[in-house]
Amino acid sequence: MRQTEQLECDVLVVGGGINGAGIARDAAGRGLSVILCEQDDLGAHTSSASSKLIHGGLRYLQYYEFGLVRKALREREVLLRSAPHLIRELRFVMPHVRGLRPAWMLRCGLFLYDRLAKRELLRASRQLDLTLHPAGVPLAPGLNRGYIYSDACVDDARLVVLNAVAAAEHGARILTRTRLAAVAARDKRWHAELRAGDGARIDVRAKSLVNASGAWAMKLHAMADGPKQRPLRLVKGSHIVVPKLFGHDDAYIFQHADGRIVFAIPYQEEYTLIGTTDIDYDGDPREVRISEPEVDYLCGLSNTYFKNKIAPADVIWSYAGVRPLVDNGAGSAQALTRDYEIVTDRRAAPLLSVFGGKITTYRTLAENAVDSLAGMMEVPGKAWTAHACLPGGDVLGAGATNDSVRHFTRFATSLCARYHWLPPALVRRYAHTYGTRANRMLDGCRQLSDMGAEVAPQLYERELEYLMDVEWAATAEDVLWRRTKLGLHAPSSAAAAVDTWMRLRGHQVAPGYRTARA
Repeated sequence: MRQTEQLECDVLVVGGGINGAGIARDAAGRGLSVILCEQDDLGAHTSSASSKLIHGGLRYLQYYEFGLVRKALREREVLLRSAPHLIRELRFVMPHVRGLRPAWMLRCGLFLYDRLAKRELLRASRQLDLTLHPAGVPLAPGLNRGYIYSDACVDDARLVVLNAVAAAEHGARILTRTRLAAVAARDKRWHAELRAGDGARIDVRAKSLVNASGAWAMKLHAMADGPKQRPLRLVKGSHIVVPKLFGHDDAYIFQHADGRIVFAIPYQEEYTLIGTTDIDYDGDPREVRISEPEVDYLCGLSNTYFKNKIAPADVIWSYAGVRPLVDNGAGSAQALTRDYEIVTDRRAAPLLSVFGGKITTYRTLAENAVDSLAGMMEVPGKAWTAHACLPGGDVLGAGATNDSVRHFTRFATSLCARYHWLPPALVRRYAHTYGTRANRMLDGCRQLSDMGAEVAPQLYERELEYLMDVEWAATAEDVLWRRTKLGLHAPSSAAAAVDTWMRLRGHQVAPGYRTARA
């Protein structure tokens, strides 16, 4: 009979999405012993199903959420400095459409958007003559005037993983594919039973419990006998990916008569990402899928604005996620607040539950959460993440600086020169995926043969080893769709080849090796 593993920690974090990984990183960096458990892969659900944006939320201004927008705008540049390899400025073109929001309202909104928080890196908004600007070329006739402003785009799934890597490097233990089976407070401690995917049992005795389980947060809050809380409202957001609809690097933000805002974003060089929908959802969050009406809706809206028409048959890939939003009584799903609430309870043992939130404000959420823990237990260190790089972000060797953002291209060029024996496009992908950690991954490699076999196009054994040993990748889906986005480009046979290689390699790795490397 397999022996039950017994663990103790200061903080048990349940949930391996962006909020859980961010809290684990912050807490471990303050000197707390941390265990994070996630029932599936890191970022497998909501956190990898976003619109891939770090943004203030321009449309939230119409709901007078000035505090949320200001907080998000401040974080845009903090996150840009912390991860210039994952996050970059993205300009958004907003055509003016007669009969929808009037031009004066758009100008006022952008005036506020530019000034609610200090900008050091991102450019200000301005008006466009779309008959002269390249962004007007792909648009349908009659869209002659518009505006352009800045936000940022992000590889959302990798953002989750890098927060987990940072947490592990500060001593946290990350347990993926490990679910919380039971939890109870006794003697001012939390006693949790965890179950790994292979059936192994892990018993954890923790001084505090952090509920960062996203769409499952209300269920866990009730399991832990937390205080009464406003309900969560689950909202489905879906996206489609189609062959690219325009040849420039700017994105579009489109208004719709139903009040929704939809983005069309350059994606992975060859595609356009279109989304999102906002639909109330009451099913199992693990089974969420885009529906045919949603595909039709996004295709129809795209066809309203672009000359190049698309149909459902043109969709290369689609995805959907469930956003757990705090129910503030708004009538429509798109009007619900994207702000978060942190609820604490110290009656039986310190409990902290996170409700709501958006990927842009995850770092401040994590900082506030650990500050709240400090009110219930001893926390050795102070807040630290505002000026720290995420793993790989120290591209100029000087920490989180504006210059690391402004001169990222210099880093990518130097990486291509250093690994001149690799295809430049592959090294550029490494630069944007791993930042300075690409040097760790390629340590000891001097020629292409040192990379091992090419298991799938652009995917060599050396990268797979790194993803398994350092980033908790366990399946082809983890690799192709979350750690990289090679699934969009790979042939249908790639997943089976990667799974087979990983399964064989996994049998050769000594138990605990991944944890030790991470």
